[in-house]
Amino acid sequence: MPHFIVDCSVEILDSHSEEYIAEQIHLVAVASDLFDIGDIKVRINPYNKYLVGAKRELFIHVFSSLMQGRTTEQRAKLSRSVVERLVAMFPHVPNIAMNVSEFEKATYCNRTML
Repeated sequence: MPHFIVDCSVEILDSHSEEYIAEQIHLVAVASDLFDIGDIKVRINPYNKYLVGAKRELFIHVFSSLMQGRTTEQRAKLSRSVVERLVAMFPHVPNIAMNVSEFEKATYCNRTML
């Protein structure tokens, strides 16, 4: 935990590789001091077919899922930090956003918990 899923227009990969984008988001997550470095997961989903509004316009949207327990302020700061990094990396992309979702510890299960 946490998971950072990046949906984006495929054209942004002309500016930076998937590996570099994932690395930069990982670095921002580490710098937040909210997570253990080995727990951070980042995935990139580039889309060839998409519409933003009613037109084909470049976009990046980060969906983050975190275990419950962080404050609203911590989550907001994390979101802002990721968006700031992406805006610096992609000044030509007009649509850059992130949202943070929490899930309950009581309902979470992974392989090591079996």
